[in-house]
Amino acid sequence: MSAVPSPGGEGEGEGGPIVHPGDAYTRLEQLGAQLEAGMKGAAKSAGLPVQFNRCGSMFCAYFADRPVDNLADAMKSDRERFKRFFHGMLAGGIYLAPSQFEAGFISTAHTVESIDRTISAAVKAMKNL
Repeated sequence: MSAVPSPGGEGEGEGGPIVHPGDAYTRLEQLGAQLEAGMKGAAKSAGLPVQFNRCGSMFCAYFADRPVDNLADAMKSDRERFKRFFHGMLAGGIYLAPSQFEAGFISTAHTVESIDRTISAAVKAMKNL
């Protein structure tokens, strides 16, 4: 399942933008960094403690005020708040993994615009938590 909406539009191949194989990892890193910055900004503007762990195009958000490095740390996070966040994102048209113990993934089919839509939905969802 896609973490952010699938793109469409002019100048793109079927299913997403045309990416040369050598550029794929660079593009995924850029999109991942964009998503990370936007999610952290959304949490900050809502006054929520969020740890956004990311490695390249894989990510996971935890509602916690301390770094999450292992299962014990993850178990201390606010899972009920994540549940409400998940439903807020779903209402905003963004499907994330329904458990904070699952990773989300960005693919080369995603665009800057689809990440922007995800961040916009996160801003709204986090303000309603």
